[in-house]
Amino acid sequence: MHNGKGVMLSTPTENLFKTATFPKKEIFERLQCLPTGLNEDEVSERQEQFGYNRVKREETPSWFRQLVSAFINPFIGILVLIAIVSSIIDVVLAAPADRDYKTLVVVSVMVIISVVLRFVQEYRSNLAAEKLKDLVTTTATVIRQETGKDEIDFEEIVPGDIILLSAGDMIPADCRVIQSKDLFVNQSALTGESIPVEKNDQPIADAKKLSPFELPNICLMGSDVVSGSATVVAINTGESTYFGAISKSVTGKRVETSFDKGINKISWLLIRFMFVMVPLIFLINGFMKGNWYDSLLFAIAVAVGLTPEMLPMIVTANLAKGAVSMSKHNVIIKRLNAIQNLGAMDILCTDKTGTLTLDKVVLEKHVNIYGIDDEEVLSWAYLNSFHQTGVKSLLDNAILTHAELNEELNVERDFEKIDEIPFDFQRRRLSVILQKKDGKHLLICKGAVEELLSISSYAFDPGEDKKLQIFTDEVIPLDDSTRELILRETKKMNEDGMRVLLVAVKEFDQRELNYSVADENNLMIVGLIGFLDPAKPSAKEAIERLRKLGVNVKVLTGDNEIVTKKICNDIGIEVNNLITGNELDEITDEELASKIGDISIFSKLNPLQKTRVVKVLQSKGNTVGFLGDGINDAGALKQADVGISVDTATDIAKESADIILLENDLNVLRKGVVYGRRTFGNILKYIKMTTSSNFGNMFSMLGASAFLPFLPMLPVQLLLQNLLYDISQVSIPWDRVDEEYINKPQQWNAKFLSKFIVFIGPISSIFDYATFALMYFVFKANSPEHQSLFQSGWFIEGLLSQTLIVHLIRTRKIPFIQSWATAPVVALTSLIMAIGIFIPFSPVAHLLGLQALPITYFPFLIIILVAYAILTQIVKSWFIKRFHNF
Repeated sequence: MHNGKGVMLSTPTENLFKTATFPKKEIFERLQCLPTGLNEDEVSERQEQFGYNRVKREETPSWFRQLVSAFINPFIGILVLIAIVSSIIDVVLAAPADRDYKTLVVVSVMVIISVVLRFVQEYRSNLAAEKLKDLVTTTATVIRQETGKDEIDFEEIVPGDIILLSAGDMIPADCRVIQSKDLFVNQSALTGESIPVEKNDQPIADAKKLSPFELPNICLMGSDVVSGSATVVAINTGESTYFGAISKSVTGKRVETSFDKGINKISWLLIRFMFVMVPLIFLINGFMKGNWYDSLLFAIAVAVGLTPEMLPMIVTANLAKGAVSMSKHNVIIKRLNAIQNLGAMDILCTDKTGTLTLDKVVLEKHVNIYGIDDEEVLSWAYLNSFHQTGVKSLLDNAILTHAELNEELNVERDFEKIDEIPFDFQRRRLSVILQKKDGKHLLICKGAVEELLSISSYAFDPGEDKKLQIFTDEVIPLDDSTRELILRETKKMNEDGMRVLLVAVKEFDQRELNYSVADENNLMIVGLIGFLDPAKPSAKEAIERLRKLGVNVKVLTGDNEIVTKKICNDIGIEVNNLITGNELDEITDEELASKIGDISIFSKLNPLQKTRVVKVLQSKGNTVGFLGDGINDAGALKQADVGISVDTATDIAKESADIILLENDLNVLRKGVVYGRRTFGNILKYIKMTTSSNFGNMFSMLGASAFLPFLPMLPVQLLLQNLLYDISQVSIPWDRVDEEYINKPQQWNAKFLSKFIVFIGPISSIFDYATFALMYFVFKANSPEHQSLFQSGWFIEGLLSQTLIVHLIRTRKIPFIQSWATAPVVALTSLIMAIGIFIPFSPVAHLLGLQALPITYFPFLIIILVAYAILTQIVKSWFIKRFHNF
């Protein structure tokens, strides 16, 4: 299907396949363009029809949107609701003289502090991430009728534009090659394959049997030219490109991560407790005391007490501190929640190229026909690469790193370059002709194995020497057994993940310099050279360290299985099972889920398949991290619980990531996992301390409300106690975490928290009731006239026991004996305990309904607190043995 201007309007992928089959002449007819380019009217019409050549990108939200999103938190919602109810009851409906702003102010301060902390940290992280965007060239050389060759912005390119490409250029659109010379294109950002691929201008008869990446006459947007040059014509632009389709699929709302799900479960657990306890306390007090208004005020105070109002602030402070600490280790946190997800991560899916490997082609092996390392083979290859005049490929550059051979061989003094037979895609080889000191000519050919074997008749038996001795080395015929020997060594090197070339030579007497392809015959095979993108030296140690932390590493790559297996073996990833993209398409998600735990390598994957693997892993309850840097990784980065990229990644990968590593090193990531677990451990400490303590307080209040003729604690006293207790926990982000806790992934577990609350929470109630009995019977505070004394006694005991729980619950070990909190925690909790004891004796005590306690109260208080600590430690030890968790 065509429009009126002849431009094809089938789907973008169909456009690629169709155009790949056309001869050159038909390409211009179908795209309604000329070799001299489009004119201004055609450009304007096509720009109006197809739009600008830009892809959909995820814009960084404005500061206002980031501020609003900082309020979107379940606990913030609870606190805002309480603030609204309090403002209505305490302010709007109250008489002017009775208006009480205490609850409203306390709750509002908590909300503001938490929101501002979160907003500032995430805003700064987003700014830092924006600065990391690649500063790549955004212009292309285009031929147009009015201007001829002209540099224009990528966005102005339209279908039918004629584009000139050379080494270093980014491909600005999906293009068909119409003329090329030694064109090699790097598609690793799209496919994960590190070796550049050759492109040519020949039509393909069976294009639909190949993937878009494999079409040898199609260059895709997002790839770049490594070497050579070409003239191409734009087929698809903007969001119609393959790159644009990927970009469009990864913008929009992110999936709910492990952190989001966990915090929501905990929130609803606490909300359910509130829905049960608050109405119950309200009704008991209302019926027992007969004062429904005071009972309602008290119920609101209880609701505040049950709500861990400092949780948003504690969570944000922990995450923000983790982000600051990680930034010192070259890790930028774009989304704060990602820190906890990093700690919870039990599976890391990683791309291969550039992450596990150096993303750099090196000469790995140079062997003779017997597979034995031979410096002579390297010498021949060096002479070929040094003297060729075409654009040096990555393979040539890898050979030329052996610069010591230049002097050893007297490359320029003993060998004069006199002719060359350049590389082409049909021959897949390159020959240089050198003149030696004795005047004879030497043809040195380097190329693909099958092609060189087809034009060779002999091979060198290298003997024992290590020099260029073509006059004395034994020449043996290239018979079937020798040919099989070479093919067997080639296969062995291929299985080790290497790309293999043969090197061959031929000597001529002096003659005219009219060498041609016809002279490439009856060559003598010297040996084989193998190239590899090798594993990073640090990768093996990093993989082992991650494994010790309980993180299982799986490789998801677009590269082939042979290369991937070699790299995985080198770095210690067990290659038990392997599945390719084609095999993946043959099975359902259910079948994949049943076997995915045993699969360590996923090869030849396209972007959608990578995302599918991540989804299936998540469906089995895993917290999945994904580390990638290419366009083909963007979907999986966004789907994962924590997407990790690097500062050298493509823009779309960095936009999709939650965390950006300034070093592409798994050891940096391991540090991030440790920080994540430390951060999550401190968050969980606060949740366990607060919820269990508050739950115990509610039990105490239920009992006290049932038998006391007055409120066990005034609303303002309850709010103050709660505020002081929360302040005592502000230093938790600076606390240390037990080593045992860091050594395994940590995830939200609402069921575990429910058990913890039920078993640990009521312990404090036992000693609250002991305090009630002490105040009621010993100190005779058993009537409304003496309620201030009763409330003062419980105020101090309640605050001190709650503060003591910080030290009891922060570790699995015995506090103060096997494990001490950090200095900030000890200092702040001690200060709060001192303030709590001082308040009933202070000048403001009467304003709070408190009074000084007799000195005889304090020996009883010490006995109660010591007994409370001992019993809590006993129950804690039993709980750990019973549930194997804490």
